Amino acid sequence: MKRKELIIVTGGAGFIGSHLVERLLADGFRVAVVDDLSTGRLDNLQTVARDPCLMIDLAPVSRSRALPRWMRQAHAVYHLAAAVGVELVVRAPIHVCRANLHETEAVLELAALRQVPVLLASTSEVYGRSARAEFREEDDLIIGPPSHARWTYACSKLMDEFLAMAYAQERGLPVIVARIFNTVGPRQTGRYGMVLPRFIEAAKNNAPLKVYGDGRQTRCFCWVLDTVEALVRLQRCAQARGQVFNVGSTEEISILQLARRVIRLLGSQSRVERVPYARAYAPGFEDLRRRRPRIAKLVRYTGFRPRTPLDEIILRTAAAQSPS
Repeated sequence: MKRKELIIVTGGAGFIGSHLVERLLADGFRVAVVDDLSTGRLDNLQTVARDPCLMIDLAPVSRSRALPRWMRQAHAVYHLAAAVGVELVVRAPIHVCRANLHETEAVLELAALRQVPVLLASTSEVYGRSARAEFREEDDLIIGPPSHARWTYACSKLMDEFLAMAYAQERGLPVIVARIFNTVGPRQTGRYGMVLPRFIEAAKNNAPLKVYGDGRQTRCFCWVLDTVEALVRLQRCAQARGQVFNVGSTEEISILQLARRVIRLLGSQSRVERVPYARAYAPGFEDLRRRRPRIAKLVRYTGFRPRTPLDEIILRTAAAQSPS
């Protein structure tokens, strides 16, 4: 019998990572997860916990004793491990810088030794202050000043991208960068400021839905399994290596409209409460007004478009969310 190929997923106990692990196991791969559970949870993997093709090392990537051994036999790596969430970024910027930069370097260095293809999960945050109506992979990136911790995450993930491309150019490492826009679905937590799970939890409890700022900032929300499909297709596409791709939905909605839609769809008695950014985070906090991806490049290389409409996303996420 042919031995199953091994795929490594860092951050595999996280929100997107756990869905990706389930998908890869279902596709017939052996999967090795490295996760220190700083933002992930083992409960996210409970549906596959007894799968004999799943291996887990609970450690930071840079201190994993299993990772070098796994890398010697790996078919590919999905590097999703990162410090995420606006509240965490504002509260612990040193941790964010260290976690995002140091752990990515460790993955790239090990992968380069054996030329293991790496898909690096980046973020729409790297577009920074850009005021474009839609973001393209070739756009200039405008990051705010280092005096504002708000930009720590964006800058650290952008540095991850530069590092990945440097490994591609100097060491010939097959690398793909996926800039993931707002992804939502089961297992996402509102603990670090993620907006949809916060809204759903509040609506279920008939509590106020807190909208930061004027609420007119817009986002595009992509169903997590659509995001996973895009990542899998990118990793399989040899022509995508050495390039950057936006991954996300193009269905745009303001945060105020999102709050009202959640209330309507869930039949909630909640009201909307506007909260100034200075009270929610800190004086001087900046938010992006729009974050709509152009995904023509993703479609051209993989043929994939997100398929799940926002109303369905909200209802599915609400149905899966545990009572508070």
